Amino acid sequence: MKVPPILEIGGILISSEIITECFCCDYEKCKGICCVEGSDGAPVTMDEIAGIEDALDTVWPMLSASAQSVIDKQGVAYSDKDGDLVTSIVRGKDCVFTCYDGDNCLCALEKAYREGKTQFCKPISCALYPIREKNFGNGLIGLNYHRWSVCKDAVEKGKALGLPVYQFLKEPLIRRFGEAWYQELCEVAEQLKANS
Repeated sequence: MKVPPILEIGGILISSEIITECFCCDYEKCKGICCVEGSDGAPVTMDEIAGIEDALDTVWPMLSASAQSVIDKQGVAYSDKDGDLVTSIVRGKDCVFTCYDGDNCLCALEKAYREGKTQFCKPISCALYPIREKNFGNGLIGLNYHRWSVCKDAVEKGKALGLPVYQFLKEPLIRRFGEAWYQELCEVAEQLKANS
């Protein structure tokens, strides 16, 4: 398998696939399955854990009894097998902050935020998906495009719309790295297109 070129934008290493691959979540088909599949919770920072804990009383009634029990026992996050902090999970896969609207899985944190009830939206790792952030130490950060079979509908929808990953994730990328960095990313993307 050919390794995609790595670009450096504003001191951040990014896989060129973030520019070349297409993606657009298709909730009608996937029903938010990324919140209930996987072996670990969503990566979180200590600051995000504090934000989650501040929002906990507000979102508590939206959580399942099983999720409430897990949070009571181990808190909102734990260290996974790699030693990374991740959101707590139920039954080895469901994020504790999953709530349901019919068949659709929703994030209780994001729902409360969008209703104006809290200041914390959701972990940036969730908002940035399918981009995964890796901290290499000494301030060096890398961004990779992550492929997951449960997102095949999002890939198809992204291709149909001609929507690259970085454009689909404009808002969370700006939230994480700032407007100026995102504009530089867009300029590099345009240069890549012009040279291809």
